[in-house]
Amino acid sequence: MDHPASDLKRSDVKRAEEIREDLASLKLDREGEAARPVQPRRWIAPALVLGVALAGYAFYRVMAGSVAHVEVVPAQAIAARGAATLPVLSGSGYLVPAQEKIAIGARVPGRIEKYLVEEGERVRRGDPLVKIEDGPYRSTVEERTAALISSRAQLAFAESELGRARRLYEERILARDLYERRESEARVARAQVQQLAAALERAKVDLEDTIVRAPTDGIVLEKTKRPGEVAMPGGFAGSGDLLSLADLREIRAELDVNEADLPQVRLGQRAEVTPDAFPDSRYAAQVVELAPQINREKGTRKVEVRVLHPDDRLLPDMSARVTFLADVPPAQAGAVLVPAAALRREAEGGGTTVWIVERGRARRAPVEVATIAGDRVLLRSGVRPGDRVVVGTPPRRDGQRVEVAR
Repeated sequence: MDHPASDLKRSDVKRAEEIREDLASLKLDREGEAARPVQPRRWIAPALVLGVALAGYAFYRVMAGSVAHVEVVPAQAIAARGAATLPVLSGSGYLVPAQEKIAIGARVPGRIEKYLVEEGERVRRGDPLVKIEDGPYRSTVEERTAALISSRAQLAFAESELGRARRLYEERILARDLYERRESEARVARAQVQQLAAALERAKVDLEDTIVRAPTDGIVLEKTKRPGEVAMPGGFAGSGDLLSLADLREIRAELDVNEADLPQVRLGQRAEVTPDAFPDSRYAAQVVELAPQINREKGTRKVEVRVLHPDDRLLPDMSARVTFLADVPPAQAGAVLVPAAALRREAEGGGTTVWIVERGRARRAPVEVATIAGDRVLLRSGVRPGDRVVVGTPPRRDGQRVEVAR
């Protein structure tokens, strides 16, 4: 007879064996996995090489196709002595009229009715500038005109009486003293007519002078009084001035030159004036005045150059740059002139170069500098006359395609 306890023990053993078999089936075969060889991924290396090649080609295409925008200036030929000039010195100054400003006042007293011009307006000789109230002067003209008419009537009567007295005197009817009296009355009448005629002309001039006119061509600088104020001739310290005028028929540029640079400046020397307001305009000029003494505080000498052909754009007190010129020495004949902004200083030992634009591409050219004067440079070699040299921002590399700024 079997015991229930022994049956229960056998069933537990059997159940434990089944669990162990299940766990064994779940265990990874590490040794078998390690023994299986790994298959290499052969497509990775060719893909990397192809990617690098495509990236390099794309970068090359971008760089080769990029366009640099540049500003160019043609190189100027220097042919021979006297054929061209070389800038030797430059400085900044101001434009001034050759003559001091002209103070204009009224010749006759009166209240200012109105100004007929504005400050900054250009005027010609004889143009009206200011109108003075002319009522009193017009009345004076009318009064003296009437007086003259009356005086002429009296003269006609006196001359008629003189003629009649002359006939009677010749016929021995009229006494000599009465004839001489008629003759004296006629002379007085004639003198009175002349006096009143002169007074009338003076009154007409006064009336005409109630319009103040420009004594010369120029530009109105300043109005010193206002309408309604009384204009008086003369006056102390310019108190009678109505406005000031500048004569612009001769314009000069005035600047201070350092003592060390004075050997490069002389009377009669040629120069160029470039107003800051019009940097592309150059006006021929000539040195006409050197101050008789040095400014000890600044260590400078005042120099004036006359603009040979001024135009309406040049105004007093306008800032300008003056470049003093000299004839090209024979040893430098055949050189070319370029802006100083075209020079490029290369790395140590690399020398000096400029960028030249040819057929739409930039080329770096080494140059030999002869002279640097102001904002221009004289080159002995490296650039030919007419070459377009780059000023401002240069291209990034030799051979780069460029587009010239207009």
